[in-house]
Amino acid sequence: MTINTRKEHDYWDPNRTGFVTNYPNFMQWRRMESGQMGTEGKPLNLYLHTPFCVQRCSYCYYKTTNLRGTDKNARMERYVNALCQEIKLAADHYQLGNRPINSIYFGGGTPSLLPEALLERVAQTLQDTFKLGHQPEFTLEAEPITLTPGKAELLKSLNVNRISMGVQSFDDGIIKGSNRSDSEKKALKAIEIAKQTGAVINIDLMSGLAGETMDTWRHSVGRALSTGVESITVYKTELYTNSTYYKQLRDQTIVLPSDEEELVYMQYAQDRLMEAGYQPWSFYTFTKNGENVHKHSPSIFRGDDCYAFGVSAFGRLGDWVFQNSNEEERYLQFIDEGQIPVQRGHFLTSQDNMTRDVVLTMKLVSLNLDNFQAKYGFRLEKLCADAIGELRNEGYIDVSEEEIRLTPKGVLHGDYSGKRIAQSLMRMYH
Repeated sequence: MTINTRKEHDYWDPNRTGFVTNYPNFMQWRRMESGQMGTEGKPLNLYLHTPFCVQRCSYCYYKTTNLRGTDKNARMERYVNALCQEIKLAADHYQLGNRPINSIYFGGGTPSLLPEALLERVAQTLQDTFKLGHQPEFTLEAEPITLTPGKAELLKSLNVNRISMGVQSFDDGIIKGSNRSDSEKKALKAIEIAKQTGAVINIDLMSGLAGETMDTWRHSVGRALSTGVESITVYKTELYTNSTYYKQLRDQTIVLPSDEEELVYMQYAQDRLMEAGYQPWSFYTFTKNGENVHKHSPSIFRGDDCYAFGVSAFGRLGDWVFQNSNEEERYLQFIDEGQIPVQRGHFLTSQDNMTRDVVLTMKLVSLNLDNFQAKYGFRLEKLCADAIGELRNEGYIDVSEEEIRLTPKGVLHGDYSGKRIAQSLMRMYH
């Protein structure tokens, strides 16, 4: 498996490696003051982040905190108090309270690890601060072993209407090898508990975990389908140098599938999901009969505002993308001093916005060419005729007068088509 070094040329190299999370790349973001950002009255998405986890998964490259010891409850309470205070500070500072809320996403980390009283406090703060009368989409990420019947009942009462379950694998050997505390039995039980809330349920799987074989992968895909959940997401395992996998691979204590083997796994998952009636709304998430499409990510990919709360959380406000302090103590210090904890950001130029729209919107399987022209005054298929023509000839996209659409081959290769068109667009600027 190819190592993802986070270097700029790796990030934009047109291949299946390197999941694009943002544009411009974080390496281009610079230190900034919170007062630089502006706001408008458009609908708003909210992202909330908790860094706490039960354990550090071997493949994980995010900044997370494993909670151990007798002070873990006090630490979670201090953090949630700060998170709630930040919500109030930012809403007041940027006049967010009167903006209609499109979606709320509580990610991590593991939000479902928080005690019920703290989850309730966060939800009440949101209710007191924003206009939530129409019950926007409210997603919460959950690890199976943290979801109890009592907590699920609470989530229902808090209007959480989408639960994303981080299952990753249904094979007990793969799960254990990833340093996770779950099991197939525990995951299936948690999924049934989650269903009782009436929320839309998404299951995350990861293709290319250590020790994966076609037999174990068939098992995981089959189990996911057997649950009948509304949504199944398949992420490619990315190998970063700050993960336990990287150290284990260097020490030759694990074997990771090759890029070619992982692509075969993803092809199998895509074929099985589509045969079962699941349709892709993005190149990595499939929903049953194309229904219950997630609102939060598509809204952000299309350029809508998303205010992000919590340590290391990143969002967008107007033409600014920004990220909070990524050190827990520094984040808490900001809040204690009554300051917005924004640490770095980037002002999006018109060129940035065009490139960002291309690479992020293509994640959603199709890009509307008329909408692009209405927004920027150019026909994308003419600006990037060579790249688009090559991708069409190579079987990655279909092109009509109205849209560019990923083919099944294009869906399989993830960000490849979006990055390739974006590169063509970027070359025109320089």
